[in-house]
Order: sequence, then structure tokens, then C-alpha cells
Amino acid sequence: MAKKQANDKKLFVLDTNVLMHDPSSLFRFEEHDIYLPMVTLEELDNNKKGITEVARNARQASRNLEEIVGANLTNLDEGCPLSIKGNKHVSGRLFLQTDAVDFNLPMLAGSKADNQILGVVLSLQKKHPDRQVILVSKDINIRIKARALSVPAEDYFNDKVLEDSELLYSGIKELPENFWDQHSKAMESWQDAGRMFYRITGPLCQSFLINEFVFYAYEKPFEAIVRNVEGKTAILEIIKDYTQVKHNVWGIAARNREQNFAFNLLMDPDIDFVSLLGQAGSGKTLLTLAAALTQTLDKKIYSEIIMTRVTISVGEDIGFLPGTEEEKMAPWMGALEDNLDVLNQSDENVGEWGRAVTQDLVRSRLKIKSLNFMRGRTFLNKFLIIDEAQNLTPKQMKTLITRAGPGTKVVCLGNIAQIDTPYLTEGSSGLTYVVDRFKGWGHNGHVTLMRGERSRLADFAAEIL
Repeated sequence: MAKKQANDKKLFVLDTNVLMHDPSSLFRFEEHDIYLPMVTLEELDNNKKGITEVARNARQASRNLEEIVGANLTNLDEGCPLSIKGNKHVSGRLFLQTDAVDFNLPMLAGSKADNQILGVVLSLQKKHPDRQVILVSKDINIRIKARALSVPAEDYFNDKVLEDSELLYSGIKELPENFWDQHSKAMESWQDAGRMFYRITGPLCQSFLINEFVFYAYEKPFEAIVRNVEGKTAILEIIKDYTQVKHNVWGIAARNREQNFAFNLLMDPDIDFVSLLGQAGSGKTLLTLAAALTQTLDKKIYSEIIMTRVTISVGEDIGFLPGTEEEKMAPWMGALEDNLDVLNQSDENVGEWGRAVTQDLVRSRLKIKSLNFMRGRTFLNKFLIIDEAQNLTPKQMKTLITRAGPGTKVVCLGNIAQIDTPYLTEGSSGLTYVVDRFKGWGHNGHVTLMRGERSRLADFAAEIL
């Protein structure tokens, strides 16, 4: 029986990119064992220099390895326990390649690192015929090669928040047609500071999350935000209608239901963190900037708007850029310039002089910052906008959001269908991570914008191409 249990433990051979993607991956395999080929350690060493996220992760992985191996130097052939420090629940062991593997692969050319790793996996399969040996890699090509050689290979899934991005929380719930039949008994309503509240009781209330939007699209349409949930009872607040021109924000009125919901979150001073997802042209940046300018220049709630984004090119990089931090960031901020042009044109009564003055005022309160210099900073009473947030890893996202000091609002914008960072997927993006982890918190709001409002050409292209 004991022998069978030992054989149930899988042996995972880790590729270097797994360690460089998530240094804590060593502690994520629970009762199973981990094997590191010498070429993995070699590649880890080659990637440790520099200040990139990959280099930092390589150094952290090396530190983790030293702690694991340093605690047990007597006999490496028996493996080193992975249950060090705060990882007592991990019962597996770490094995390092201690002898040369004489196993050539006639189909694969040269001594390329990937091919050496495959050679090690095949050698381990021969050495341990009674155990399941599995290669774990973030690299699709090595997994394809492994399958061609009948070697079991898997992606590293532990960092995935969701298997399917369609399951991601949208922040919006449509109420069924029979909603009022089931939920209107013992309903209470009251007004407080000009806002209308309803207390309803019924089976659907249990599935509501705080600050989730609910709407009823049948006879007598109804749009509200969930403010409190206790068992089968929920308190709903009727939202402000920003689709009306009289409620416009910096000259911008909401064009659809989701934009209206987004404005309600962006203009609510009690909500500290807002995430907006949506396809190109759905109005994420425009709505956010309009709300930021209104609350910074008119209402004086925030002292400054700070905008930042990941500097990843769609095409080839254009090399070093001259000038100050703001000037270097300018080519990346084309989206900001486009939206400021729209916002500047929104008031037709001020004339050229008025527009020029407004433009100067906006520029004085709007700062463009690079992500590279965010560590260690604290933002007080700022409106922080993180654009293209889908290209951030969960770790980078944590670094950014924890910059927020008292009175600061953080808004994350992105489209998880447009990820440009290697090894990041829709399921493991930092944006997916925060949307999933923050849902239901009282000071968080999220909306997925459905419709593009850019132009009929852009909408048709997004749909058909």
C-alpha cells in the first residue's frame, strides 16, 4: 500500500520559463515531486541580470532554491523537502540533476536547451517506469515537441484566476421578467439625501454582490446598484441617469446602459477602486477622463490626475526616446491626446480663447508617469488611471494599487482580448486577477462595457474582422 502511494506522487520537470513567470511555483505542487534539469538552472543564471520583471523573478527563484537546497545538503539524490518556512502544507521534494544524462534525441538537432530538457524527461521515464513524469512549461513549442515524442506535457495553470474568461464577473446582472412577483412582498422604499433606496427580499438576493448593477428591461424599466446584501434581503439604490444631457460629465453624456453604470462608479467618491473592461471604442478612457477632470477641476475632490500605462509596442520598438519622463511617455499617450481633443471640443460656447485656457489648465493637472518609477511612491488625493492594464502581471498590479494613499481613487482600464505581454493569457492577466479578487468589496466597482461607440466603421470592423 505504501509503495502504491509513493507511485501516485507525480514527478514534474519544470522548464525555466515557469520559474521566471512565478518564482513561488516551487511550492505549488503540493504532494508531488519537482525535478530541475541542470540546463534550467543554467538558463535561470543567464536571465538574472537587469531590472526587468523577468530578471527579478529569476533572482527570487534562485533565492527560493538556495533556501530549499541549503536546508538539506546531506544527500541531494534523496531530494530536498519543499516544506520550508510558510509552506508546511507542501509534502513533495525537490530533485536536482546530479549526473549527466546520456540520452540523445535523433529527431532533434543540436544541444538546444529545450531539447536537453526533453532528453532529461525521457531519461527519467526510463529510470522511473512506475511513476508519472510530466513536463511543465509556459512555452507552447516545447509542449508540442514533447507530445510528438510521447512525453506528457502541461502548461503551468496555478496563476490562472479563471479557466474561461467568459466566466469573469461583469458587474451587471439582468433581472428576470418575474422578478417583482417573487421579490416585491414586504418591500420598503425611502429617500436619503436625494437618493432613492429599496429594500427587497427574495431568492435572487443571495446571488447579488455589493456594488453590482441590476437592471429590469421589461415593463417599467429599472436600473439600480446593490448597496447591501444580508441573506435573502438586499438594499438597492436607484442610480443617477447620466444618459440625460443635463447630467453630463465634462460635456459627455452616457450613450448606453453600461456607460451609464460606469459613470455612476467613476463619480462616486465612496468607491476607491474601479475596473472597466471593454473592446476598443467602448469609451473606457473617455468616460474616465471626463469624470477625472470634473472631480479634479470643478469639484476639487482630487488634487491631480495621474495617468500611466505599460509601454509595450504592437510592432517593432522605435528605440530610445529623447526628453523628460513626460516627453518619453508622450508617444504612448496617443489615446490620451485623442480623448482630450474630444473633451476640449465638448463646450461650444467658450470660443478659441476659452478652449486654449481650458487646455492649459487640464495639462497643469494631468501628469503622465512611467510604471518604471512607481515603486515606493504614495499618492495622496490623486485620481490614478492605469490604462492598458491587461498587460500587467498580478504582481505588477499589486505594486501599482498599493501606491494609493488616503483620498486616492484608482481606475484600471483594459481589454483582455488584446494582451501583448509574453506568457500572459486572459486567465492570468493582472486585470482579470483584480476584477475577480475585488468583487463584492464595499469600495470596489466593476463594469464590462459591451458596445463600441466609436463609429459605424470601427464597430463593423470589430465584429467582422
